[in-house]
Amino acid sequence: CPTDPRLSTVSQGRSINLAMSRRARAALALVGLEGELLRHGIPMRARMIHGPAGDTREIPYDQRTGQCIYSVGRKFLNDVLLSAAEKNPHVRLHFGHKMTGGDLDEGRIEFERADGGAGTVQAVGDLVVGCDGAYSGVRRLFMKKPMFNFSQTYIEHGYMELRIPPTDDGEFAMPPNFLHIWPRGEFMMIALPNQDRSWTVTLFMPFAQFEAVTTDRELLTFFGKHFADAVPLLGEEALVRDFFRSKPQPLVSIKCGPYHAGRTLLLGDAAHAMVPFFGQGMNAGFEDVRLLAGLLDALGGAGGDLPAVLRRFSEHRNPDAEAICDLAMYNYIEMRDLVNRPTFLLRKKLDNALYALLPDVWVPLYNAVTFSDMRYSECVRNRMWQDQVIRGFFLTLLVFGLILILTVFLRS
Repeated sequence: CPTDPRLSTVSQGRSINLAMSRRARAALALVGLEGELLRHGIPMRARMIHGPAGDTREIPYDQRTGQCIYSVGRKFLNDVLLSAAEKNPHVRLHFGHKMTGGDLDEGRIEFERADGGAGTVQAVGDLVVGCDGAYSGVRRLFMKKPMFNFSQTYIEHGYMELRIPPTDDGEFAMPPNFLHIWPRGEFMMIALPNQDRSWTVTLFMPFAQFEAVTTDRELLTFFGKHFADAVPLLGEEALVRDFFRSKPQPLVSIKCGPYHAGRTLLLGDAAHAMVPFFGQGMNAGFEDVRLLAGLLDALGGAGGDLPAVLRRFSEHRNPDAEAICDLAMYNYIEMRDLVNRPTFLLRKKLDNALYALLPDVWVPLYNAVTFSDMRYSECVRNRMWQDQVIRGFFLTLLVFGLILILTVFLRS
């Protein structure tokens, strides 16, 4: 950051709300911050699906135990973490230092001087952790080394943020304990509640569709057709202003590995940036930290083999990170399209019924990802097993049905 973000009243960069769930909470609990974030967060207990005609219906996140996810402001989270880190006597915060290079094996990173002076500032550590986001400068150093794999995928859909303000009497304009979704097949809009009773609204759709809307009238016609119930909440004037004063932003998914080289390690989006549709970007990043902390704690009694810890982290974490990147891609299809399909709703009811009867055996995919510590890769394998069981069950029913029909036919 060029300056301390705590000095600003607005979030720097994108401000898509963060959906905090069990994996982030577990990491925050280790440093005593879970309670503060929960007090700030707004619980979202279900999806609220908005139909084109303005009808709504709920899809609970956890019908069996009532667990929920929490809408957390990005700036608030950053401020809390920075203030907590600052209290540690071993931590020094520096702002306005742009990374320019370094050496992964030596644990050395170079920065431009914050005061604009000539030369660079160098920092050397026993361990360097690159947590510098999807467009990581530290990861660029990894890409100069052999045997480092990297891929990035931009989807053809972008996002744009809008806002629903509080009502005139300062209340939420919609029921607050929901993640509101307007699924429309090839595109969708979502809204998450904020502490000030406003809503952060995000429109996701193909770039070509964004580009096709060029005038105020076209925009209002488009929203009137697809999001009619949201227009009065957004306000026509504010909608036009917010839509045309910004450009849709891209969404990227990044996979790479290994996450370690020399004394350096990649964590969070620098290691596994994902599209936001499973709400696991922040949660996966915090889980990275918790897993690394556990390995380092074990290292304390194992002779101090840091290279072995970094290698173990890469080997353990990479399949899980790639799994959640893939799941995030899938969940976009679910949110914008599948939630309107009878087959999806039937499968959801079947999953919930089996989960209620066999909670230790049958855990639905969303619950496993969001409300458990199950490895992401295991969540995928578990879902594949469930699919096989259901297919086998219905195939068995079909075979018995055919046998019954054939038996009746032969006897007649």
